[in-house]
Amino acid sequence: MSYQSGFGASSLFFLIGVAWFYRRNRDKTYLDRIRLRKQLIENHGNTIVDANKIIAPAVNEFYTWMMGTDLLLRYPMMFQTIAISPPATAIEALRLPGSHIDTEFLFLLPSSNPADEGKYKLGGYVACFPSGFHMRKKINLTLVNIHTPVSGYAAKLEKLMDRIFAALPVGKIVKRVNWDITTNIDLFVLGGNRIYKGEDTKEEKIDLVKTVLRCEKQTLRRPLKSKALVFAFKTFQYPIRQIKEGRNGELLAGAIEGLSEGSVPRMAYYKRGVVWGETVKNFLGS
Repeated sequence: MSYQSGFGASSLFFLIGVAWFYRRNRDKTYLDRIRLRKQLIENHGNTIVDANKIIAPAVNEFYTWMMGTDLLLRYPMMFQTIAISPPATAIEALRLPGSHIDTEFLFLLPSSNPADEGKYKLGGYVACFPSGFHMRKKINLTLVNIHTPVSGYAAKLEKLMDRIFAALPVGKIVKRVNWDITTNIDLFVLGGNRIYKGEDTKEEKIDLVKTVLRCEKQTLRRPLKSKALVFAFKTFQYPIRQIKEGRNGELLAGAIEGLSEGSVPRMAYYKRGVVWGETVKNFLGS
C-alpha cells in the first residue's frame, strides 16, 4: 500500500528514480549521523524527544520488539549492549533508539475526543532531522492540525489519511517516498525550508554546492498489542550535482515542473519551488 500527495505524473516517475538511487547508493553515513543525533538529543531536549503519558505503553511495546527482536536478528553484533527491556520512562525509551538508529519515530493514538472519531493524535516522537518544522508544537494534535501548513492537505488528503490510519492492520506496512529540494545541507532544520501561508517570498542567491535533493523513506505500521501507529522515516540527501551527473537530471527537472501542475498547484509555493525552481532546473538542463 502506498499513497501520493498532490504531485503531477512527472513526480511519480522521479520517485521511481529515487528508489533506484536507494538501491545503487548504499548509506555510508551511519557513524557521522549517529554522532550528530546524540549531540542534538543532548542539546535540544523535548524539541527532539517527547512523549505524553498515554503513549507510554505503545512506546514500550515497540521498544521491546525493536531492541529485543528486530535489531538483534538483523544486526546481532551492533546492538547487543543495549537493554532489551524498556527504560523507566517513555522519553528515555525514545532517546535510546534515537541515539543508535538513524530513523525518526513518531507514535500516534486514536483521539479520545468524541468529536475526533477516527482521527489520530501525535503522542510521542524522536525526530532529530526535521525539515523546517518544530515537532514540539505538534504533540497532542490530530493529523489534520499537524498538517495545517501543508498546502492542500485538508482538501485532498485528510480523509484519505484518516482512512489509511484507521484501517491499517497489524503486520501491514505502508511505504512512501517523499522528496524535496533544500538550499542548505543541514539535517536539523526548525524553519526556513517552507513558505507558509501569509509569508512573503524573498529573492535568494542559490548556492548549488549546498543545494540537495532531500528524500524521506517513510513507513507506517501498527504494533501488535496497542492501538497506536508508528510513523517512521529516514532522511537521505543527494547533492544536485550528483543527480545531474547520475543522469537523473531530466527526471528531477520534470518533477520540479510538476510541483505546480499537480492537484495542489500551491505545493510549489509551500516547498519554496518558487524560490529555487528556475535556478535548479536551468542547472540540470545546462
